[in-house]
Amino acid sequence: MEKKQCVECVLVESAPDIFLDSNGVCNICNDYKKQTSEVSGEPDFLETDFLKILNKYRGQGKYDCLCMLSGGKDSTASLYYIVEKYKMNPLVFTFNHGFVPKDHIASAQKTVEKLGVDWIYFETDFMKEMFKKIVQTKSKVVICPVCSLWYMLKTYEIASQWNIPIIISGWTKGQTTSSKKSVLSKCACDQDPEEYSQMANATKEFMEKHVHTDPRYKDFPTSMEEVLQIARKKYKTKAIVLSPHWFVPSHPDIYVPIIKEKLGWDYPEMSYPKKSTNCELNFLASKLAVENYGYSHYHIEMSNLIRMGMITREEALSLLEIDFDESIIDSIYKKLGISR
Repeated sequence: MEKKQCVECVLVESAPDIFLDSNGVCNICNDYKKQTSEVSGEPDFLETDFLKILNKYRGQGKYDCLCMLSGGKDSTASLYYIVEKYKMNPLVFTFNHGFVPKDHIASAQKTVEKLGVDWIYFETDFMKEMFKKIVQTKSKVVICPVCSLWYMLKTYEIASQWNIPIIISGWTKGQTTSSKKSVLSKCACDQDPEEYSQMANATKEFMEKHVHTDPRYKDFPTSMEEVLQIARKKYKTKAIVLSPHWFVPSHPDIYVPIIKEKLGWDYPEMSYPKKSTNCELNFLASKLAVENYGYSHYHIEMSNLIRMGMITREEALSLLEIDFDESIIDSIYKKLGISR
């Protein structure tokens, strides 16, 4: 039976966390309206806030900040702003878990060469067996949030090694919480909201049954809170995570033309959602999430953007349409070393 979809965002009814009222509007949209009316006088993120933080730490070490760069439009624009607009000296970090297409890496390399900044490229197959287990056990855990736990911990480790106090991401407003205080204290990867509840529970269950019983992954974190605890205790770092996209007028229509002209950037030949730059696993992760929950983490992100008035519901539906060839899924299974 096809699930009902909110008439205002792109989330679908998914008990007990997401439900629609008599008008077809989900509880997440209704809660957002209530919250925004209650804090209507609260100041939004301002560029002056961002500048104060950058200036506080500028020039204290060899590098002013650590920039995460995937090669996509958001992280590329973020790095471009940091270097050209804010005149910071970054160390750039690109990770590859074995499923990042070559053209994404080539795009990242071209960007750092054009900007003349130092770059760490890190490639590993450490996560491959975990990805494989997710598929083989038919777990409802979503691959991408699990991967984010790993790469954020690795990012904190590198920040610690170079004594860097600020980590710069390319995350959009749709990937943050609505609270400024929460964003600045939880590195923006807030998986506490109701939309993530079922996914978070599936992650914890998967970790207990299939991950922490494996010697390779016995210390793997189960939440972003654990990532922060490990970063502070093991790596002795309290680096904060920020994104320029939270503080300045931010829309791809604004910054994509800039990075195309200045850096020769272009959209990759193949990625999901449309007009994004994500790894090959995104095709499988998103397909499985929709099958298990009716929506993916990208539906959550774009629903946030719809509520903020940054994209229309029609645009989101078009970008999220799963119309890619099934051969892509077959190739991912082959790369994981399992039969479909």
